[in-house]
Amino acid sequence: MKTVVAALTLAFAIQARPICAQSSASTTSETSKPSLTTEAALSTGVSTEAHISAAAAQLRAFGDVTAGIRFFTEAAWATRSDDDSDVFGAAYPYTNRFQVIEAYGERLFQPRHAVVGVRAGRYRTPFGISNASDHAYTGFLRAPLIRYDEYFALSNNFLEHGAAVVAGVPRLTVEASVGRPADVGSAIRRPGLDTVVRVQTFAGPLIAGVSRIQTSPYLPESVAPGKSVFTGVDVRWMHEGVQLRGEWITGRPFDGATTHGWYADALVHRVGMGPVTAVGRIERLAYNAHDDLDVFTRQTIGARLRIFDALSVQLNVLHQTGELSEEHGAAAMDVGITYSLRHAFHQD
Repeated sequence: MKTVVAALTLAFAIQARPICAQSSASTTSETSKPSLTTEAALSTGVSTEAHISAAAAQLRAFGDVTAGIRFFTEAAWATRSDDDSDVFGAAYPYTNRFQVIEAYGERLFQPRHAVVGVRAGRYRTPFGISNASDHAYTGFLRAPLIRYDEYFALSNNFLEHGAAVVAGVPRLTVEASVGRPADVGSAIRRPGLDTVVRVQTFAGPLIAGVSRIQTSPYLPESVAPGKSVFTGVDVRWMHEGVQLRGEWITGRPFDGATTHGWYADALVHRVGMGPVTAVGRIERLAYNAHDDLDVFTRQTIGARLRIFDALSVQLNVLHQTGELSEEHGAAAMDVGITYSLRHAFHQD
Protein backbone atom coordinates (compact mmCIF):
# COMPACT_ATOMS: atom_id res chain seq x y z
CA MET A 1 0.00 0.00 0.00
CA LYS A 2 2.85 2.44 0.71
CA THR A 3 4.04 1.97 -2.88
CA VAL A 4 0.59 2.78 -4.23
CA VAL A 5 0.24 5.89 -2.06
CA ALA A 6 3.68 7.10 -3.11
CA ALA A 7 2.92 6.53 -6.79
CA LEU A 8 -0.37 8.43 -6.75
CA THR A 9 1.06 11.24 -4.66
CA LEU A 10 3.86 11.62 -7.20
CA ALA A 11 1.31 11.63 -10.01
CA PHE A 12 -0.58 14.48 -8.36
CA ALA A 13 2.66 16.39 -7.75
CA ILE A 14 3.79 15.96 -11.36
CA GLN A 15 0.48 16.84 -13.01
CA ALA A 16 -1.26 19.34 -10.82
CA ARG A 17 0.70 21.84 -8.80
CA PRO A 18 4.07 23.38 -8.11
CA ILE A 19 4.75 22.67 -4.45
CA CYS A 20 2.28 20.30 -2.84
CA ALA A 21 4.69 17.39 -3.08
CA GLN A 22 6.54 19.02 -0.20
CA SER A 23 3.74 18.12 2.21
CA SER A 24 2.36 15.00 0.56
CA ALA A 25 3.84 12.54 3.02
CA SER A 26 1.77 13.87 5.87
CA THR A 27 -1.46 14.47 3.96
CA THR A 28 -2.33 10.96 2.87
CA SER A 29 -3.46 10.28 6.40
CA GLU A 30 -7.03 10.88 7.57
CA THR A 31 -5.61 12.46 10.75
CA SER A 32 -3.43 15.09 9.08
CA LYS A 33 -3.30 18.35 11.03
CA PRO A 34 -4.26 21.70 9.50
CA SER A 35 -1.33 23.55 7.94
CA LEU A 36 -0.70 26.55 5.69
CA THR A 37 2.25 27.49 3.52
CA THR A 38 2.47 30.82 1.71
CA GLU A 39 4.86 31.87 -1.05
CA ALA A 40 5.62 35.03 -2.95
CA ALA A 41 7.85 35.39 -6.02
CA LEU A 42 8.95 38.62 -7.73
CA SER A 43 10.62 38.42 -11.14
CA THR A 44 12.07 40.75 -13.72
CA GLY A 45 13.88 40.13 -16.98
CA VAL A 46 15.28 41.54 -20.21
CA SER A 47 15.86 40.05 -23.66
CA THR A 48 17.91 41.10 -26.65
CA GLU A 49 14.89 40.15 -28.81
CA ALA A 50 13.35 43.55 -29.61
CA HIS A 51 14.83 44.80 -26.30
CA ILE A 52 11.88 43.30 -24.41
CA SER A 53 11.61 43.75 -20.65
CA ALA A 54 9.18 42.14 -18.23
CA ALA A 55 8.09 42.05 -14.59
CA ALA A 56 5.91 39.55 -12.73
CA ALA A 57 4.65 38.57 -9.28
CA GLN A 58 3.10 35.32 -8.05
CA LEU A 59 1.36 34.58 -4.76
CA ARG A 60 0.54 31.07 -3.53
CA ALA A 61 -1.11 29.49 -0.51
CA PHE A 62 -1.54 25.76 0.02
CA GLY A 63 -1.89 23.27 2.82
CA ASP A 64 -4.06 20.77 4.67
CA VAL A 65 -7.52 21.54 5.97
CA THR A 66 -8.73 18.41 7.77
CA ALA A 67 -9.48 14.72 7.16
CA GLY A 68 -6.98 14.49 4.30
CA ILE A 69 -8.36 17.48 2.37
CA ARG A 70 -5.76 19.72 0.74
CA PHE A 71 -6.08 23.05 -1.03
CA PHE A 72 -3.96 25.09 -3.43
CA THR A 73 -4.42 28.68 -4.63
CA GLU A 74 -2.24 30.81 -6.86
CA ALA A 75 -2.56 34.30 -8.33
CA ALA A 76 -0.26 36.18 -10.68
CA TRP A 77 0.37 39.57 -12.23
CA ALA A 78 2.78 40.08 -15.13
CA THR A 79 3.53 42.68 -17.76
CA ARG A 80 5.87 42.78 -20.77
CA SER A 81 7.01 45.62 -23.01
CA ASP A 82 6.12 43.72 -26.21
CA ASP A 83 3.34 41.13 -26.59
CA ASP A 84 4.58 39.85 -29.96
CA SER A 85 6.98 37.33 -28.44
CA ASP A 86 7.02 34.24 -26.24
CA VAL A 87 9.91 35.45 -24.09
CA PHE A 88 9.35 34.91 -20.32
CA GLY A 89 6.09 33.10 -21.11
CA ALA A 90 7.03 29.81 -19.45
CA ALA A 91 3.99 29.43 -17.19
CA TYR A 92 2.14 32.75 -16.68
CA PRO A 93 0.38 35.23 -18.97
CA TYR A 94 1.66 38.79 -19.41
CA THR A 95 -1.63 40.67 -19.51
CA ASN A 96 -0.84 43.47 -17.03
CA ARG A 97 -3.61 42.48 -14.64
CA PHE A 98 -3.87 40.44 -11.46
CA GLN A 99 -5.52 37.05 -12.08
CA VAL A 100 -6.32 33.89 -10.19
CA ILE A 101 -4.41 31.07 -11.88
CA GLU A 102 -5.36 28.02 -9.82
CA ALA A 103 -7.75 27.46 -6.90
CA TYR A 104 -8.80 23.91 -6.05
CA GLY A 105 -9.21 21.33 -3.34
CA GLU A 106 -8.32 17.65 -3.40
CA ARG A 107 -8.44 14.52 -1.31
CA LEU A 108 -6.92 11.04 -1.42
CA PHE A 109 -8.83 7.85 -0.60
CA GLN A 110 -7.40 4.35 -0.06
CA PRO A 111 -9.90 1.66 -1.11
CA ARG A 112 -8.48 -1.88 -0.77
CA HIS A 113 -5.15 -2.08 -2.63
CA ALA A 114 -5.52 1.09 -4.67
CA VAL A 115 -5.53 4.84 -4.11
CA VAL A 116 -8.01 7.33 -5.57
CA GLY A 117 -7.56 11.09 -5.65
CA VAL A 118 -10.28 13.64 -6.37
CA ARG A 119 -9.59 17.26 -7.33
CA ALA A 120 -12.14 19.99 -8.05
CA GLY A 121 -11.98 23.70 -8.80
CA ARG A 122 -9.74 25.67 -11.14
CA TYR A 123 -6.58 23.83 -12.20
CA ARG A 124 -4.11 23.51 -15.06
CA THR A 125 -5.19 21.23 -17.89
CA PRO A 126 -3.54 17.90 -16.94
CA PHE A 127 -2.12 17.01 -20.37
CA GLY A 128 1.48 15.77 -20.37
CA ILE A 129 4.09 17.72 -18.41
CA SER A 130 1.68 20.44 -17.33
CA ASN A 131 2.74 21.41 -13.82
CA ALA A 132 3.78 25.05 -13.49
CA SER A 133 6.95 24.12 -11.58
CA ASP A 134 8.07 22.00 -14.56
CA HIS A 135 8.26 25.14 -16.68
CA ALA A 136 8.65 28.18 -14.39
CA TYR A 137 11.94 28.92 -12.60
CA THR A 138 13.61 25.69 -13.75
CA GLY A 139 16.24 27.44 -15.87
CA PHE A 140 14.13 27.98 -19.00
CA LEU A 141 12.60 31.41 -19.63
CA ARG A 142 10.25 30.39 -22.47
CA ALA A 143 7.62 27.71 -22.77
CA PRO A 144 8.23 24.89 -25.26
CA LEU A 145 6.90 25.75 -28.70
CA ILE A 146 4.20 23.09 -28.40
CA ARG A 147 3.00 24.84 -25.21
CA TYR A 148 3.01 28.49 -26.23
CA ASP A 149 -0.27 30.37 -26.74
CA GLU A 150 -0.13 31.26 -30.41
CA TYR A 151 1.44 28.29 -32.22
CA PHE A 152 -1.73 26.23 -32.86
CA ALA A 153 -0.91 23.52 -30.34
CA LEU A 154 -1.34 23.55 -26.54
CA SER A 155 -0.77 26.32 -24.01
CA ASN A 156 0.71 26.38 -20.52
CA ASN A 157 -2.03 28.91 -19.78
CA PHE A 158 -4.87 26.43 -20.40
CA LEU A 159 -6.95 26.02 -17.23
CA GLU A 160 -10.05 24.01 -16.37
CA HIS A 161 -13.10 24.72 -14.26
CA GLY A 162 -14.02 21.16 -13.42
CA ALA A 163 -13.10 17.97 -11.62
CA ALA A 164 -10.44 15.30 -12.06
CA VAL A 165 -10.08 11.80 -10.67
CA VAL A 166 -6.77 9.94 -10.42
CA ALA A 167 -6.75 6.20 -9.66
CA GLY A 168 -3.56 4.29 -8.97
CA VAL A 169 -2.08 0.88 -8.36
CA PRO A 170 1.67 0.15 -8.11
CA ARG A 171 3.50 1.59 -11.13
CA LEU A 172 0.35 2.82 -12.89
CA THR A 173 -2.01 5.78 -12.54
CA VAL A 174 -4.94 6.88 -14.69
CA GLU A 175 -6.40 10.40 -14.61
CA ALA A 176 -9.62 11.68 -16.15
CA SER A 177 -10.59 15.36 -16.16
CA VAL A 178 -13.88 16.94 -17.22
CA GLY A 179 -14.37 20.69 -17.26
CA ARG A 180 -14.87 23.92 -19.15
CA PRO A 181 -12.14 26.30 -20.34
CA ALA A 182 -10.91 28.81 -17.75
CA ASP A 183 -7.86 30.01 -19.69
CA VAL A 184 -5.67 33.04 -19.08
CA GLY A 185 -3.43 34.77 -21.58
CA SER A 186 -4.07 35.37 -25.27
CA ALA A 187 -5.27 31.86 -26.22
CA ILE A 188 -8.76 31.72 -24.73
CA ARG A 189 -10.66 28.63 -25.86
CA ARG A 190 -14.30 28.87 -26.86
CA PRO A 191 -16.89 27.68 -24.30
CA GLY A 192 -17.57 23.96 -24.34
CA LEU A 193 -16.84 20.67 -22.64
CA ASP A 194 -13.20 19.61 -22.22
CA THR A 195 -12.08 16.04 -21.57
CA VAL A 196 -8.56 14.88 -20.78
CA VAL A 197 -7.42 11.31 -20.16
CA ARG A 198 -3.89 10.54 -19.04
CA VAL A 199 -2.15 7.24 -18.26
CA GLN A 200 1.20 7.27 -16.46
CA THR A 201 3.62 4.52 -15.44
CA PHE A 202 6.80 4.31 -13.38
CA ALA A 203 9.87 2.09 -13.78
CA GLY A 204 12.83 2.97 -11.59
CA PRO A 205 14.06 6.46 -12.57
CA LEU A 206 11.80 6.50 -15.67
CA ILE A 207 8.33 8.10 -15.77
CA ALA A 208 6.28 7.87 -18.98
CA GLY A 209 2.78 9.05 -19.83
CA VAL A 210 0.25 9.17 -22.63
CA SER A 211 -2.41 11.91 -22.78
CA ARG A 212 -5.37 12.74 -24.98
CA ILE A 213 -7.44 15.92 -24.96
CA GLN A 214 -10.60 16.95 -26.75
CA THR A 215 -11.49 20.59 -26.32
CA SER A 216 -12.59 23.77 -28.12
CA PRO A 217 -10.23 25.78 -30.36
CA TYR A 218 -9.10 29.20 -29.17
CA LEU A 219 -9.96 30.92 -32.46
CA PRO A 220 -13.46 32.01 -33.58
CA GLU A 221 -15.58 29.25 -35.11
CA SER A 222 -15.68 31.09 -38.45
CA VAL A 223 -11.96 30.42 -38.96
CA ALA A 224 -11.47 27.38 -36.69
CA PRO A 225 -14.45 25.02 -36.96
CA GLY A 226 -14.81 21.75 -35.10
CA LYS A 227 -12.89 20.46 -32.10
CA SER A 228 -9.27 20.63 -31.02
CA VAL A 229 -7.93 17.09 -30.45
CA PHE A 230 -4.37 16.14 -29.45
CA THR A 231 -2.56 13.02 -28.35
CA GLY A 232 0.78 13.26 -26.56
CA VAL A 233 3.58 11.15 -25.13
CA ASP A 234 5.85 12.43 -22.35
CA VAL A 235 8.94 10.87 -20.79
CA ARG A 236 11.20 11.77 -17.85
CA TRP A 237 14.36 10.12 -16.61
CA MET A 238 16.31 11.21 -13.53
CA HIS A 239 19.60 9.91 -12.16
CA GLU A 240 22.38 11.41 -10.02
CA GLY A 241 21.60 15.05 -10.70
CA VAL A 242 20.65 14.64 -14.36
CA GLN A 243 17.08 14.98 -15.60
CA LEU A 244 16.12 14.27 -19.19
CA ARG A 245 12.54 14.92 -20.28
CA GLY A 246 10.50 15.56 -23.37
CA GLU A 247 7.08 15.60 -25.00
CA TRP A 248 5.74 14.72 -28.44
CA ILE A 249 2.25 15.71 -29.61
CA THR A 250 0.19 15.22 -32.71
CA GLY A 251 -3.35 16.24 -33.61
CA ARG A 252 -5.48 19.02 -34.97
CA PRO A 253 -6.06 22.51 -33.53
CA PHE A 254 -9.32 22.64 -35.56
CA ASP A 255 -10.87 20.97 -38.60
CA GLY A 256 -8.70 21.27 -41.69
CA ALA A 257 -5.40 21.83 -39.84
CA THR A 258 -2.76 19.64 -38.19
CA THR A 259 -0.02 20.29 -35.65
CA HIS A 260 2.91 18.02 -34.80
CA GLY A 261 5.76 18.87 -32.47
CA TRP A 262 8.23 17.80 -29.84
CA TYR A 263 10.89 19.03 -27.45
CA ALA A 264 13.69 17.41 -25.45
CA ASP A 265 15.20 18.97 -22.32
CA ALA A 266 18.31 18.29 -20.25
CA LEU A 267 18.71 19.71 -16.73
CA VAL A 268 22.00 18.99 -14.98
CA HIS A 269 22.90 19.74 -11.35
CA ARG A 270 25.63 17.40 -10.19
CA VAL A 271 27.91 17.43 -7.18
CA GLY A 272 30.61 19.98 -7.79
CA MET A 273 28.43 22.38 -9.75
CA GLY A 274 27.60 24.35 -6.61
CA PRO A 275 24.70 26.77 -7.15
CA VAL A 276 24.58 26.23 -10.94
CA THR A 277 22.04 24.15 -12.85
CA ALA A 278 22.80 23.80 -16.56
CA VAL A 279 19.89 23.45 -19.02
CA GLY A 280 19.47 22.71 -22.70
CA ARG A 281 16.55 22.19 -25.07
CA ILE A 282 15.94 21.30 -28.71
CA GLU A 283 12.46 21.53 -30.22
CA ARG A 284 10.44 21.54 -33.40
CA LEU A 285 6.83 22.34 -34.31
CA ALA A 286 5.06 21.99 -37.66
CA TYR A 287 1.65 23.53 -38.37
CA ASN A 288 -0.21 22.78 -41.59
CA ALA A 289 -3.46 24.47 -42.64
CA HIS A 290 -4.84 24.09 -46.16
CA ASP A 291 -1.46 22.81 -47.44
CA ASP A 292 0.35 25.87 -46.08
CA LEU A 293 3.13 24.43 -43.88
CA ASP A 294 4.88 26.49 -41.18
CA VAL A 295 7.87 24.98 -39.38
CA PHE A 296 9.39 26.37 -36.17
CA THR A 297 12.68 25.13 -34.67
CA ARG A 298 14.68 26.35 -31.71
CA GLN A 299 17.74 25.37 -29.69
CA THR A 300 18.36 26.73 -26.18
CA ILE A 301 21.27 26.49 -23.77
CA GLY A 302 21.40 28.20 -20.41
CA ALA A 303 21.78 28.02 -16.67
CA ARG A 304 20.06 28.77 -13.41
CA LEU A 305 22.27 30.29 -10.71
CA ARG A 306 21.08 30.40 -7.11
CA ILE A 307 22.74 33.47 -5.57
CA PHE A 308 21.31 32.63 -2.15
CA ASP A 309 18.18 30.83 -0.95
CA ALA A 310 15.74 33.55 -2.00
CA LEU A 311 17.47 34.96 -5.10
CA SER A 312 18.20 33.25 -8.41
CA VAL A 313 19.27 34.26 -11.91
CA GLN A 314 18.38 32.48 -15.16
CA LEU A 315 20.22 32.95 -18.46
CA ASN A 316 19.22 31.51 -21.84
CA VAL A 317 20.88 31.78 -25.27
CA LEU A 318 18.65 30.78 -28.20
CA HIS A 319 19.09 29.98 -31.85
CA GLN A 320 15.98 29.97 -34.05
CA THR A 321 15.31 28.90 -37.63
CA GLY A 322 12.35 28.78 -39.97
CA GLU A 323 9.39 31.01 -39.25
CA LEU A 324 10.79 32.07 -35.85
CA SER A 325 13.96 33.42 -37.43
CA GLU A 326 11.98 35.42 -39.97
CA GLU A 327 9.71 36.94 -37.32
CA HIS A 328 12.04 37.42 -34.33
CA GLY A 329 15.62 37.01 -35.53
CA ALA A 330 18.00 34.07 -35.56
CA ALA A 331 19.45 34.54 -32.07
CA ALA A 332 18.51 36.01 -28.70
CA MET A 333 19.68 36.13 -25.11
CA ASP A 334 17.20 36.22 -22.20
CA VAL A 335 18.05 37.04 -18.58
CA GLY A 336 15.66 36.74 -15.64
CA ILE A 337 16.01 37.44 -11.90
CA THR A 338 13.64 36.00 -9.27
CA TYR A 339 13.31 36.74 -5.56
CA SER A 340 11.07 34.36 -3.61
CA LEU A 341 9.91 33.92 -0.03
CA ARG A 342 8.12 31.08 1.76
CA HIS A 343 6.52 30.83 5.19
CA ALA A 344 4.89 27.76 6.74
CA PHE A 345 2.33 27.62 9.55
CA HIS A 346 1.56 24.35 11.34
CA GLN A 347 -0.98 23.60 14.05
CA ASP A 348 0.53 21.65 16.94
